[in-house]
Amino acid sequence: MNQITPPQALAERFEWPHAEVRLSQAASVAESDGLVCIARGRPEFPADSTRDALHTPADHWLALFRAHGAQAPERVHGRFGVAFIDTRERSVFLAADRFGTAPWCFAVRHDRLIVGDRADLVADTDSALSPDAVYAYLFHHMIPSPLTIFADVTRLEGGHRLEWQGDTPRVDAWWRPVFTEPRQMDFGEAKARFMDIIEAAVRKATDRGHVGAFLSGGTDSSTVAGMLTKVLGRPAETYSMGFDASGYDEMEYARIASKHFGTNHHEYYVTPQDLLEAIPRVARHYDQPFGNSSAAPAWLCASLARRDGIDTLLAGDGGDELFGGNTRYAKQRVFGVYDRVPAALRNALLEPALSLPISKRLPIVKKAASYVDQAKVPLPHRIHQYNLLVRLGADQVFAPDFLAQIDQNAPARAHEAVWQRINADSDLNRLLAFDWKYTLEDNDLPKILGTTELAGLGVEFPLLDDALLDFSLSLPLDYKLRGFKLRWFFKEALRDFLPDAIITKKKHGFGLPFGVWACEHKGLHDLSHDTLNALKGRGIVNPRFIDRLLGELLPEHPGYYGELVWILTMMELWLSQTR
Repeated sequence: MNQITPPQALAERFEWPHAEVRLSQAASVAESDGLVCIARGRPEFPADSTRDALHTPADHWLALFRAHGAQAPERVHGRFGVAFIDTRERSVFLAADRFGTAPWCFAVRHDRLIVGDRADLVADTDSALSPDAVYAYLFHHMIPSPLTIFADVTRLEGGHRLEWQGDTPRVDAWWRPVFTEPRQMDFGEAKARFMDIIEAAVRKATDRGHVGAFLSGGTDSSTVAGMLTKVLGRPAETYSMGFDASGYDEMEYARIASKHFGTNHHEYYVTPQDLLEAIPRVARHYDQPFGNSSAAPAWLCASLARRDGIDTLLAGDGGDELFGGNTRYAKQRVFGVYDRVPAALRNALLEPALSLPISKRLPIVKKAASYVDQAKVPLPHRIHQYNLLVRLGADQVFAPDFLAQIDQNAPARAHEAVWQRINADSDLNRLLAFDWKYTLEDNDLPKILGTTELAGLGVEFPLLDDALLDFSLSLPLDYKLRGFKLRWFFKEALRDFLPDAIITKKKHGFGLPFGVWACEHKGLHDLSHDTLNALKGRGIVNPRFIDRLLGELLPEHPGYYGELVWILTMMELWLSQTR
């Protein structure tokens, strides 16, 4: 398959001789002296501006752009995507907020810049599938920007801007995080500031109609739900999903948080039958294949809230990545110990000894050899050593002709480029910023943004408020990871706010037992088998591998290989609507 016909969901189109803007949703639009502004999202403008004299976000952006030009985005906070089309100078300027939550996609065709809020709106009927994007999708379970599934369409990264004057688009960053990494800080003052910022961020979100909150039972969602109850002065409406499968359910902790804060809690247990409806709808809603397996339960949760009259849900995304809460941060600190061993000792003694044949037979020595092998791989590449696609082997997964079109080193180069542009002195803060790109911007935020949009409601992320993000940049390292204690400051600051059971619990999240259910439930079994058998005909995945995956790997290890069945199923369901 070389060309794909993108599905159209066009709500508004703006055309000029040199540019075109295609939107799936209405936006704020203003024009003055040949300069047109198209504004999206929920921007927060500076307090010293002429807000009272302006009527719309687009009006406000026009004033800022005339005064500050390409530096205008630096004066705006919140979630936004803004476009300026100069009809006199025949130029275009685009900007996306720090996490790209109101994205822009673009392509240059016939000396015109085509811009859209979805990749499939920018694509034309002759847009070809990008083999490198397909490879990235199977590697990451999503397609990281600036790639899109279309070879000729690019997504503007968060914190970036684009300037175009009829030639090659010039893209650069208007914002990049700078970590200061002080050695010490007054805990009491920091805690007070931290709590004030969270309360202010939640308070801002409450002006968006009838507001509720996701509640998974983790520290992040529990903090947001508790603060929402405090701000409202009455029980907040909270929503949780559960799964009736061993090891996949943490409803107990959501109930603990709800009881502690006195929320009006709504819970629903997802069934395999629910997924039969959710999977195709969620897969086809996105503007390109998206494989985060918690998207389906997130949509079901948001749909439940929408049926209750909720207009906006607050999500807890960001706490782990801003304050050091993912287990891999502690794991990488363990590997970092090896970097401090003198090179002469490593090269002359340790590594030769651990490479002897006996090291493969003695369990303790074998474990030490494995540790050294991993520690020798530099960051950020070390964190992808257990990637599912890498372990299976691309030559086993992909059809030979399709594999020949793929640059298998492209993800590593992209990772290295992101790693090198991070302004931090420590590996820990580099890991955090790396996750802001690959975990938040490209994965978790699109999951929530897409599924709440599909459910017909809005979403806000109080723990990603710009003020809280800036606050996190100035924290000492041991406030994020003290020894091997994850996000030490976050938990200590909330110790008298959250129940102890929430602070000490292990992290789970909205896990989905898809692999188990795909083996046990006839409907999901048939859906996954029918969909992957259809995928065989596209020349992307090796048909023999699909047979092995469904007939051998999935039944033997449903929890592990179910994830691969899921992402292949989601890709085929998305592709099936393009033909």
